[in-house]
Amino acid sequence: MARKTCKWLGAVLLAMLAGAGGARAQAPAPSPAPASAAGLDLTRLSTEATGWLQGLIRINTTNPPGNELVAAKYLADILTKEGIPSEIFESTPGRGFLVARLQAGALPDPSRALLLMGHLDVVPVQKEKWSVDPFGGIIQGGYIYGRGAMDDKGYTITNVAILVALKRAGVRLNRDVILLAEGDEEAGGEQGMQFAVAKHWDKIACAFALNEGGEALVKDGKVQYVGVQTNEKVAVNVTVIATGTSGHASRPRKDNAVVHLAAAVGKIGVYQAPLQLISVTQVYFEQLAKVEDEETAKWMRALETSDRTEHAGRWLSDASPEWNAVLHDTITPTILQAGFGKNVIPAEARANLNIRLLPGNSIDALIEQLRKLVDDPAVRFEVQQPVGEATPSSSINTDLYQAIGKATTEMFPGAVVLPKLSTYATDSWPLRLRSITAYGLNPYPMSEDDLKRMHSEDERLSVDSFHKGVEFLYRIVSHFAVTQ
Repeated sequence: MARKTCKWLGAVLLAMLAGAGGARAQAPAPSPAPASAAGLDLTRLSTEATGWLQGLIRINTTNPPGNELVAAKYLADILTKEGIPSEIFESTPGRGFLVARLQAGALPDPSRALLLMGHLDVVPVQKEKWSVDPFGGIIQGGYIYGRGAMDDKGYTITNVAILVALKRAGVRLNRDVILLAEGDEEAGGEQGMQFAVAKHWDKIACAFALNEGGEALVKDGKVQYVGVQTNEKVAVNVTVIATGTSGHASRPRKDNAVVHLAAAVGKIGVYQAPLQLISVTQVYFEQLAKVEDEETAKWMRALETSDRTEHAGRWLSDASPEWNAVLHDTITPTILQAGFGKNVIPAEARANLNIRLLPGNSIDALIEQLRKLVDDPAVRFEVQQPVGEATPSSSINTDLYQAIGKATTEMFPGAVVLPKLSTYATDSWPLRLRSITAYGLNPYPMSEDDLKRMHSEDERLSVDSFHKGVEFLYRIVSHFAVTQ
């Protein structure tokens, strides 16, 4: 009896401590990875994949010129050693894509297939601003450094690791799983994804796709949410051109093209397009309000109240550049060009505006607003070809979205899954134009500070986050494509 009483008192004491905050209960450990088999050691595979990523970073695929086929052959060698056949298709000399397939049945079945996408090209670097060799694949302080570590060689290698994991585990697939490593993403995809879709659709035809474009945001040391890209803004570059009379700089003129351009860019730089709460962003804020602080959540919920929408939009736009970008068309001046001599008034001055349109919005309507805003006959606008096209959003009422949610609960207890409109372009839009359900993910837990390094100096990816990303994506694919 005394022994039972002690056990009972001990249980009560533990409960009191937990309720009073005296002892913080630890978050449950992630459940074992699904579809594991004797032939699969996911920890070992993640370590191997880290080395594969280092090797891929060391292949300079700066776009332009791209040179992606060298990287594609590197991936093909990895797959070949695992007994996974692959094909490489050349769009133009030195450029193209790789595709590999794990087949569920005797014949390919595009009506159910899952496409795992990643791109091989990277944006240029300014080496002098990096603390390490941007193409060295160096591991330092627990991070893999290099151009493409985040965007998008890390994800591409993770996709390779998933195919290898499925093959090693000897799982029974209920749908085909296809790997696509494409090029030219950073310059619009004409020699990459667009070429693959137009010329070799039979090789990548699918019903579902997972690509870059989302995030697993870490806040206060834990994953706050997993954002799933279901649509993206459309990028359009516009040239602003001011003209005037050329002459000697010792005789200033009122029609100086530089002055007119500067005035125009100044007005455009402070212009705010009207607030627009599209459906995907509405759901995004509804879900995010569940895990944000009370003050921020209040304004997120206020977006849906007719009398406070505008005020809430201003508050959220001021609080976060990303929130501002998903609520408005945005205009960012990026390049200024004028003059060729210090003592010569140029006849022309130019600026580039990088515009990101909400899906379905018209560039012509926005340019008309800018013309009225600038109100200067010496200034004109030239619209360049958009990067991508507006598409319908991918539905979140799918088994794949549910698989993402299940894996999130297993890996990151307490995190919410929410749909996102990405502010940047990806290679998913050609698939959405074909009514493919395409989701964007970033399976690696990252903070805002981590994410800021994308396209910047000292781009890096935590080795620990990379390993977690491999497991997270493996769980998603297993829940969706493996017969349990």
